[in-house]
Amino acid sequence: MSQLSPRTIALPTAPNMRTLGGLEVAGGRIRDGVIYRSATLAYLSDCDGEHFRDLGIKLVFDLRTSGESDAQPDRLPEGIDLVNLDVLADSPLDLAASMAMLDKDPAATNAMLATGKAISMLEHSYSDFVSQPSARWAYRTFFETLSDENEQRPALFHCTTGKDRTGWAAAALLLLLGADADTVRADYLQTNTDLLPSLAPMIEQATAAGIDADLLVPLLSVQESFLDTALAEVTKQYGSMQGYFTEGLGLSESRIGALRERFVTTN
Repeated sequence: MSQLSPRTIALPTAPNMRTLGGLEVAGGRIRDGVIYRSATLAYLSDCDGEHFRDLGIKLVFDLRTSGESDAQPDRLPEGIDLVNLDVLADSPLDLAASMAMLDKDPAATNAMLATGKAISMLEHSYSDFVSQPSARWAYRTFFETLSDENEQRPALFHCTTGKDRTGWAAAALLLLLGADADTVRADYLQTNTDLLPSLAPMIEQATAAGIDADLLVPLLSVQESFLDTALAEVTKQYGSMQGYFTEGLGLSESRIGALRERFVTTN
């Protein structure tokens, strides 16, 4: 049976939340208490908000579309700044809208899932994370902000389920800092343990509407093929992760050095 990671932060109204602190990277490990990831914070309760505040988080990056964030804005404790970064603004695929329509036509949904079309759509989105102008702008802004010498506040980044746009942000940061492939994939796949239980009501509702849960679950989870698609796009477009950051996102070597200085410790 899969186990929760020691890095998992179990807040019922902030699912799929964990710190990157403690993960091994080149020359050390990620500092504790400086960078976190999660799913939506739109339903953060007052009680969980107090625990959230206790973590020291002062800056939140919302990677959702403007439609998602407008419909379900983050509910944050006072004193926390929010930065909206619409990764998929230029994407021709509105995956959030597609997910919302899942139970509208169960027969069509089952047919789409059975043929693998939905999985192909997700894989296409991962290519967009790397190549679309809005995605490059969003991730550039994310990493530039984190590397700013005047910005040292503990931060969290999230999307709707914290698995795709958030998953790529985490994987990219870890790879830049020299984490090995096993470490990156383990953190990426941890979402399947941390997130899926919180989606049980959605899965039950979809099943009641006539959608085959066995076909739906892969769409609501993360698959290694998703991450592989983004990495292949990086190689195709920029040759390497270093090229992705310098050419694709336009980060300078000094900015990349600042990210290492901020997030990596030998202690």
